[in-house]
Amino acid sequence: MQYRTSFWLLSLGQLLVPLSVFAGLYFLFERFGQLQGWEFFEAALCFAVIHMTFSLSECFVRGFDSFASLVVSGGFDRLLVRPRGTVLQVLGSRFEFTRVGRLLQSIIVLVWACMNLSIDWTIMKVLTLILMVVSGVFIFTGIFILTATLCFWTIQGLEVTNILTDGGREMAQYPLHIYERWVRRFFTFVIPFGCVNYLPLLYILDRTEGAAWPYALAPLAGFVFILPCLAVWHYGVRHYRSSGS
Repeated sequence: MQYRTSFWLLSLGQLLVPLSVFAGLYFLFERFGQLQGWEFFEAALCFAVIHMTFSLSECFVRGFDSFASLVVSGGFDRLLVRPRGTVLQVLGSRFEFTRVGRLLQSIIVLVWACMNLSIDWTIMKVLTLILMVVSGVFIFTGIFILTATLCFWTIQGLEVTNILTDGGREMAQYPLHIYERWVRRFFTFVIPFGCVNYLPLLYILDRTEGAAWPYALAPLAGFVFILPCLAVWHYGVRHYRSSGS
């Protein structure tokens, strides 16, 4: 940590930005009381999980998020001649620990929400909550990988892909059932944010109808999601042409 003051100020900024978003959520419930049957602390739990997964992804998968710079500078050519997989090398090319501020804010909201909800905690519910966070990291990682793969053909990164990362995070911080049916289906079966947030939360909050185990195991979709993302990445690597830099 060579520039400590800069690090702590950036971390503080990363804490304050989502705090302002959370304040918007708080005042929304302060004004309307509930959101289609969901109370404030239930929505806060939803908010905390998705922001925690996003902050962890930005900490450890930043290499894929900034992959365009590696392609433009020709740095990816060096990675290809090293005796390690490209996924591991790009992952290790950059870490962004200033996101610890965003992570800290998410943990505080998570603890606050859990303390104010009458959840009958069991080992299975604790494991489901852990699985939600880990699986969410896999989904954001998969999206970052897909975004990076596009750079093999476009060279420069495409800002439009932020629709799936920033847009997905903003969408998933609310209970999924408040959206239109096509949105719910898209974010359940295509980009499965609903499987790592909304559906398992129904299980934790005892809101399920019928068998509960499919809701508890829904986060496994995140591990399935990253497999085609890695396949697309390897396809892109095989068709990579150096930028000539």
